[in-house]
Amino acid sequence: MKIDFYNRRLWLAAIALMAMMLAACSDDKEEPVPVPPDPVEQRLAEMTLREKVGQMFIIRPEALRSDMGDMHDVVDNAMTQLTSDMTATDNAYPAGGIILFAHNILDPNQITTFTKQLHTLPDDPLLCIDEEGGRVARIGRNPAFDVPHFESMGAVGATGNPDEAQNAGTEIGSYLRYYGFDIDFAPVADVNTNPNNVVIGNRAFSDDPVVAAKMVVAFLTGLSNKRVVGCLKHFPGHGDTQADTHYGYAETQKTWNDLLNCEMVTFMAGIRAGAPFIMTAHIAAPNVTGNSDPATMSSVILKDKLRGELGFNGIIITDAMEMGAITRQYSNSQATVGAIKAGVDILLCPLNYKEAFDALVEAVQRGEITEARIDESVRRILRVKYARSAWPRYVR
Repeated sequence: MKIDFYNRRLWLAAIALMAMMLAACSDDKEEPVPVPPDPVEQRLAEMTLREKVGQMFIIRPEALRSDMGDMHDVVDNAMTQLTSDMTATDNAYPAGGIILFAHNILDPNQITTFTKQLHTLPDDPLLCIDEEGGRVARIGRNPAFDVPHFESMGAVGATGNPDEAQNAGTEIGSYLRYYGFDIDFAPVADVNTNPNNVVIGNRAFSDDPVVAAKMVVAFLTGLSNKRVVGCLKHFPGHGDTQADTHYGYAETQKTWNDLLNCEMVTFMAGIRAGAPFIMTAHIAAPNVTGNSDPATMSSVILKDKLRGELGFNGIIITDAMEMGAITRQYSNSQATVGAIKAGVDILLCPLNYKEAFDALVEAVQRGEITEARIDESVRRILRVKYARSAWPRYVR
């Protein structure tokens, strides 16, 4: 269609008017929408150094007894309820989390009362447990509890059906949530490749990394569906060792390339699935690191490999620091400071909690560890805590 001159002038005028209106609109700056403050950053800014350091420990409840030093004879001194003495210790040495073992768990009424008491401590500590299913099940192996029983995760893996692993995670997550727990130190992500291994065995899903990887992700999903946080263990893989790190030195002779083709298959699958925690193994990997340092104390394993190469951004937690593989090589203070410098976020079960706590505070005060490094870990921990605050407890 042709436009005559007169209509063309009207058309151009209309376009000019429209342009002026659009320009006028663009000059009216909209008020910016206020961004709500980040509660994690707010809380971090308010915290004292001692409060921050406390977040980086998950301890046995016995560590809060004023008369306990090193964690010897904990079974004989088992705590099954919160006392005023424990509360007073926590006020001076605030712990970010507490792990319960079989000797802390008597029956459903006792454990429900105990976990509710522990959640009343300042900053509501993370309550943790080792509930893998099979031979490591603090509640599942207690006859006082009417909960599902699993022969082993090896038996679950042998079905070849990830739905079975997800069901195990869902069932375990259901009763853990009901009894007030936040974190399950499971699943075992090791690949059971050494028949002489006395530590892992059928705690692992399989001797095939591809099968194990599928099962690990499915189990994590089951836990997550019940609002329980899972944890992959034991990095960089405890399945091809022979010695028991509970008692002393253990190592793998594998190279990093060997580990990538086996053990890392499960860990990488878990990382891609969003695993929030990974637990270190106290095993040495001399053909990866060039020395005999346990993975827990190795920046090569934790910073270069786990954080750098594998891209893990979650929380790195140690295996229990009271185990022989650590205590036979390092003093309590050396182990505490060394693990944090290596890249750990949380120290689990130090041999002597108060001594370890003070050692970390003093390391920051003398400049060996920066407070910014502490903030880096505490920020990760607080994000888990703030997410958890929206989850219901004591429901199935």
